[in-house]
Amino acid sequence: MRQAVAIVLFLSVLLVAVPKEAASGSAWAVIDADTGRLLDGSNENLQLPIASLTKIWTALTFIESGASEGEIRISPEAASAEGSSIYLEQGKKMDTDALLYGLMLRSGNDAAYALAEHAGGSVDGFVELMNRKAQLYGFERTTFMNPSGLHDDRHLSTAYETALMLYFAMKNEKFHKIASTENFVYRKGDEVRSWRNKHRMIHTNDFVIAGKTGFTKAAGRTLATYFEKDGKKLIIVTLNDGNDWNTHEYLANETFKKYENVTVAKKGKYRILPGVNGELKKPIVLLLNEEEVERVSHVVYIPRKDDKKVKGTWTVSLDNELLITAEIDIHK
Repeated sequence: MRQAVAIVLFLSVLLVAVPKEAASGSAWAVIDADTGRLLDGSNENLQLPIASLTKIWTALTFIESGASEGEIRISPEAASAEGSSIYLEQGKKMDTDALLYGLMLRSGNDAAYALAEHAGGSVDGFVELMNRKAQLYGFERTTFMNPSGLHDDRHLSTAYETALMLYFAMKNEKFHKIASTENFVYRKGDEVRSWRNKHRMIHTNDFVIAGKTGFTKAAGRTLATYFEKDGKKLIIVTLNDGNDWNTHEYLANETFKKYENVTVAKKGKYRILPGVNGELKKPIVLLLNEEEVERVSHVVYIPRKDDKKVKGTWTVSLDNELLITAEIDIHK
């Protein structure tokens, strides 16, 4: 009996352990959710299909498109969209906000196409908006061919750039609210729909704030998760990882142990140059590990103006990589 228990415990350890390097055709990335800095990864710049993690960018593109809100009529094309669905009916109307919840919580491909048609004039028009937005945000290895993530050999991104998608999206207040919702109830007349977020860690892990799941046969399991613990914020993305839930738990725990929020510049007054003083209204805090603290550098930029009081910029870099900027009041 003792031998059986030992075997079970050994198997449990094997299931939780995560290799440092991703398998071929798989990838993962961990980024600082405050700065977007890559903290760790494996194959993080490898182009791979991302499946329904696409919908992170679909939602943000729609929200920031300026498209009118309110009810929209569901087209035959949207109602018959292939794959995961919130079961929209052709000819019926639904609020755009409800469609966004259906998109993010239940990964509705039909919701993706309905939103795309409304904001882009057509699905192709919306996909063009998605790609333009990706270029604007500096994504060099991301190409969208549809708003849902259904497989197309050209529809690719990387673990790192997908993590950045969630990083930028979570800065949008409306997206943040939707993506962090555990359950949503839609009521319209006699119609009542209840949607539970597919990202199970949102329901089971107190440190998980938001996220998105994905799967196609070609992409395998894909997962994006936003963690927050003791003021430290992380985004983790795995692509083609069949053990993704355990991988995210493991990577989050290890990263939280390794990194701390470090105050690299305290709130207060500073002597910048002879006769030039500055005042930081807020402290500058960065997520750093023990080895990185000594490699942080600071530069203050002062506008060339004769005014006695101007706004300057305090920048903080790590190994010459700019991480964060803050406004500083300059007094001459």
